[in-house]
Amino acid sequence: MHDIELLMPAGNLEKLEYAVRYGANAVYLGVVDFSLRAMRKGELITLENLKEAVNLAHSLGAKAYLTLNIFAFNEDIKQLEGCIDVFKDANPDAVILSDFGVFNLVRKYMPDTPVHISTQTNTLNYESVKFWRDLGATRVILARELAIKDIAKIRENVPDIELECFVHGSQCVSFSGRCLLSDYFTDGERKANHGNCSQPCRWSYKLVEETRPGQYYEIHQDGRGSHILSPKDLCLVEYLPQLIEAGVDSLKVEGRTKSLYYVSAVAKTYRQAIDECLKNPNPDLHKYFIELKKVGNRGYTTGFALGNNNGDSYSYDISKGLAGADFLCEFKGIEKDGFYLVKVKNKILSGDEVEIITPDEQFITRVCGFMKEDGESAELGNTNDDIFIKFEHAPKDYNYAIARTVGVKEYVS
Repeated sequence: MHDIELLMPAGNLEKLEYAVRYGANAVYLGVVDFSLRAMRKGELITLENLKEAVNLAHSLGAKAYLTLNIFAFNEDIKQLEGCIDVFKDANPDAVILSDFGVFNLVRKYMPDTPVHISTQTNTLNYESVKFWRDLGATRVILARELAIKDIAKIRENVPDIELECFVHGSQCVSFSGRCLLSDYFTDGERKANHGNCSQPCRWSYKLVEETRPGQYYEIHQDGRGSHILSPKDLCLVEYLPQLIEAGVDSLKVEGRTKSLYYVSAVAKTYRQAIDECLKNPNPDLHKYFIELKKVGNRGYTTGFALGNNNGDSYSYDISKGLAGADFLCEFKGIEKDGFYLVKVKNKILSGDEVEIITPDEQFITRVCGFMKEDGESAELGNTNDDIFIKFEHAPKDYNYAIARTVGVKEYVS
């Protein structure tokens, strides 16, 4: 089998590092104004630290792809021209784009940088892939609407270009994410294809009859409204062998706005699953599906991958992803007398059973006690506390460790 790239999102510098340490071969990152996801908190990736982000990925042995995949207006092109030297100096391993104008600028000013064609171009057939190949692209990120058998047909007809496809994460109700709902519902203030989507597809809706204003009717009688536009999240971990056999080179996970826990846990799970597929001709991948239930999701679907996308692919009763396990704490890399400094994400009590995961370990242990930063003992760890915790069993390398609750909550489908 050929080498398979696990491509993870890098919403900020910290998530970039965790993604790579937990198993990613490459990350994709963007700066505000030129990418379809704009992070609003944390140590953001900006024009000022873009080079640092790319260098960080390289120092960890991973590639870094810069996303410039907005639908560009004239003012965007002008702004892009003013930033192109920054992008060139950052030296990304490739630029992800969808707009022909952006394509022209990148080829003009960054002729030696590989170009990856974004899923926003809705590439669905082998003739389109040939077109992009002949234009100079080195990779095409295929539309989410393709079945695996269609990907195989594309590979058969175009063997000399890299193919990338999404395998995990949020999906959009629109065709390959080309959505105007947010633009309309916010009077153009939050443009979906400029990194600031308000996600109206996740909102709960009720029905109003035109001649009866003010009288609202449930579309789906469950007392919570109806999320009629909200797809379940994609999860293809159990179909990795078929994707690899079809000739996919890069497996992409969505989620630049997702949490550090999400990035770490998903990267670790897919890394293990991919490695097992490459070693074992008949891998048991269901255990990895169970692992992925522990991170936030709206219920999972295979989407179009099996050629049978239908109403079961939509989440009619929830809008926010629910995690089967709670993210309890992030280790901060400091140890004192057997206690480990952590940032608490959800309240932790003495005696709690927790699951600790690191890039190299995963085990269940128990909380033995707490200590404040001044050395005094504490009864518990409250949300957002920085506190020292002692565990019955500690990780060998705690620098990038995180802890979560044990098992999977039943409400996750």
